[in-house]
Amino acid sequence: MEKQSKPLVIFGTSQIAELAWFYFINDSSYRPIAFTVDREFTDGNDFCGLPVIPFDELAQHYKGDDVDVFVALSYAKVNALRTKKVQEVRAAGYRTASYVSSRATVFPGFSAGGNCFILEDNTIQPFAKIGDNVTLWSGNHIGHHSVIEDNCFISSHVVISGGVRVGAGTFIGVNSTVRDHVSIGERCVIGAGSLVTVDAEPEGVYQAAPAERSRVPSSRLRSI
Repeated sequence: MEKQSKPLVIFGTSQIAELAWFYFINDSSYRPIAFTVDREFTDGNDFCGLPVIPFDELAQHYKGDDVDVFVALSYAKVNALRTKKVQEVRAAGYRTASYVSSRATVFPGFSAGGNCFILEDNTIQPFAKIGDNVTLWSGNHIGHHSVIEDNCFISSHVVISGGVRVGAGTFIGVNSTVRDHVSIGERCVIGAGSLVTVDAEPEGVYQAAPAERSRVPSSRLRSI
């Protein structure tokens, strides 16, 4: 782990914010010093042992040159909420931090955008590009020459094949696969377990058929 030297404020007090605090503490050069949320969501004076500061008061405590901010929010409203808060943080004069796990596989020349959250066991092949404010949960494969545009959220164990373009604001659920050279339009929602083999139009919603219960109970199975 690198020596922690850069002060960091985390926006949010959810489970994702707690995870961000853990990852930054244990596997980054950042040193979390506080949390911040919109005033109406302030629910206590501390979180993870650090102070919680209403966002409209943050500048009274920390100047933009003194700290970076990481917006630890989910894919709510098809990533629109996280995107809006990143914009507000930057408009207030703060730089947005990114986290790239030391246990992710990346190659020379890779550079993530701002406010990215790239967790362990992601494989990002050469010539792949990751945009701004992108979350890659654990265990994904991002194929060579693929582009993940801004404000996307990709869940765990997703396979993005080579030469794919994922449009801005898209959400891709766990265990999904995107065939090579497919283009996914902006703000799509790809449900868990989906197989995408053709281009997806913007704002499309795609979902795989869920598993169904067999009429035969497990007590009558002979081969397991």
